[in-house]
Amino acid sequence: MVLYFSATGNTEFLAKELAKRLGDSSLNLINRIKEQDFSPVASDKPFVICAPVYICEMPRFLSAYLKKLPLTGSDKVYFIMSSAGYSGISSYLAKKLAKKKGLRYMGCSEVVMPRNYFIGHYPMQSGEEIKERLLNAYEQIGSIADNIAKGKMLSSRHVYMFEKAITLPFNPVWSKLKLKAKDFAATDKCVTCGKCVQVCPLNNISIKDGRPVWSDNCTHCMACIGNCPAEAINYGNAGASKAKYNFKKYKHFLNDKNTDIHTPDPKIYKRRKNG
Repeated sequence: MVLYFSATGNTEFLAKELAKRLGDSSLNLINRIKEQDFSPVASDKPFVICAPVYICEMPRFLSAYLKKLPLTGSDKVYFIMSSAGYSGISSYLAKKLAKKKGLRYMGCSEVVMPRNYFIGHYPMQSGEEIKERLLNAYEQIGSIADNIAKGKMLSSRHVYMFEKAITLPFNPVWSKLKLKAKDFAATDKCVTCGKCVQVCPLNNISIKDGRPVWSDNCTHCMACIGNCPAEAINYGNAGASKAKYNFKKYKHFLNDKNTDIHTPDPKIYKRRKNG
């Protein structure tokens, strides 16, 4: 069973692609998280947990949910982290999570995906850079799936002591002081579809007087901005001047128009082989 949370589609792509190659099923945890549904999840095959990386680790709301979620059947668990280039201490914390749940930790692989976070000094990436990252990820998922199918351990990057010393105390402070929602706002392009309400994992958005309103419990996952069909949501001045990211906008880099996104396309490998 492949379990995942995805804000703007990157991690969902990895999870569904892995499930397809493993002949397994996938479960989007978003509604379970929103409803705090802790009904057990059973699987005869190893569990594979796919998660994005926020501030050098798995999203804190996701790890908190997983700690309470009963996983029955298989005693093995793999972790796949979708990052923008640095997975921080996520593998270290994943191993701790597995131990806490009494599961056999089978390793953690990082897959570098396009950046969806643009607040502050973070720039959005060019189309060519996004394409390169998606093609690389597509290939990497193949080797990861092969190792999981064979029951092998996944290799994890070494997490240094100084990374733990910095991140463990820094993350909760940064999350409390910097992950504010006060600068989110909808423009006149808003069509009151309620999509932002549906995709917010922390139930932080509601509709009032025909417009979305943000409360104080925000994780800056960018789900509201990245999934708005009208591109009507901004974050201060940054939202108006930078492009919004959603995997669906760029999945054409991975397949022809008539090809299922989760079906391996030999043309991709041919392009990669020829440079």
